[in-house]
Amino acid sequence: MSKFLPFIGFLSLLASCGTTDKQQSADFINAQSELTEKLTAISKQTDFNGFAVALANDQEVLYKNGFGIANFDPLQPYTANTIQNIASVSKTLIGLAILKAQELNKLKLDDPINKYLPFKVVHPDFPEIPITLRQLATHTSSIVDSKAYMENTIVLKDTFNLAANLKIDISPTRFNPPSAKISIEEFLRNILDPKGKWYLKEGFSENRPGDIYAYSNVGATLAALVVEKATGISYDQFTTQYILAPLKMKASGWNFNSIDFSKYTHTYQDKTTPYPYYSLNSYPDGGLLTTADDMSKYILELLKGYFGKGTLLTRDSYREYFTPQLKAGNFTERDSSIYSDEYNMGITIGFGATLNFGHYGGDPGLNSQIYFNKETKTGRYYIINTNSNGAITGKNQKMIMDLLDEYAVKLDSISKVQK
Repeated sequence: MSKFLPFIGFLSLLASCGTTDKQQSADFINAQSELTEKLTAISKQTDFNGFAVALANDQEVLYKNGFGIANFDPLQPYTANTIQNIASVSKTLIGLAILKAQELNKLKLDDPINKYLPFKVVHPDFPEIPITLRQLATHTSSIVDSKAYMENTIVLKDTFNLAANLKIDISPTRFNPPSAKISIEEFLRNILDPKGKWYLKEGFSENRPGDIYAYSNVGATLAALVVEKATGISYDQFTTQYILAPLKMKASGWNFNSIDFSKYTHTYQDKTTPYPYYSLNSYPDGGLLTTADDMSKYILELLKGYFGKGTLLTRDSYREYFTPQLKAGNFTERDSSIYSDEYNMGITIGFGATLNFGHYGGDPGLNSQIYFNKETKTGRYYIINTNSNGAITGKNQKMIMDLLDEYAVKLDSISKVQK
């Protein structure tokens, strides 16, 4: 879902075996074992319960693994097959879906969105300027996340301990009862249609559509609805058919009924207190449920796509997906930090100042990221299942990131020598 959440003891923590999908040399297996040993050691001192990682180069998956605890009752280790919601990393699928729908001649990136929507969406101060699908995909539509979005998107899975769970502080969002679950069409109509019950003019910025970058969960979900209406297939079905199934991401889905719930991890407020299970009314912006094993296939495909060898989209579509779309004038401020995903935008994929690319995410009890280094031709996936504890979590995460960067290069080098 959103990025507004901060990026972020059980002593006998367990780790699953980090393997790839084919036979490798002794040197490669030894390097994997070294990484597993070092990550296991880190897992014993982290301030979060469980985490998972995956590495790939532009040819194959190099490593995938899980560490720590997924659930305490019953006790379950966090493995490469543990299922977790991945927050805003989910948005990267929206861009793939848009471009696949364009390949199918169902829509065009520069089409006005009102060509497809069952209700009109216009900026109240600039009604003559059409909002386009490309603007939604690059966060320049002028649609912003209103209070109504914040307060109505997160929905509890069940009514267990409902009164107490509704009071849990997850500001600036909040938990809603299961009865609040609605379709993305109804959710967006309530927020963006002037006749909608949550409509506020403040749901639009002061800028003209197309002018200024402003990260928008509502805009991303609206792009998914356009895909849904243009293709005549629900967004979850469309992405399952054209992304998840072709990549054999068999453990992944968009709702609890589409996954093996016995493998789903709790997310945690701290190391001892779980959050209740929840889902999103705006599920395309952050609701993908998946595993490190499945995400290893996904980051491999994105790397292949970046280097012209992808299977989901044509070369031209991938070129569009990975082309920085914005100029300096589209930003009022620009994050040039090394791992930023907001220095520029492709079609829902973010770029840093070095034009490395990826996406980050955060929701109650989790932080996630995919990050790709175009020079080393490697990519990584990383997720934790516990709220950030500020500097302590940051220190733990940096140790993990540094190891992933080091071993991505090491495993990549060994792998390519073997060929």
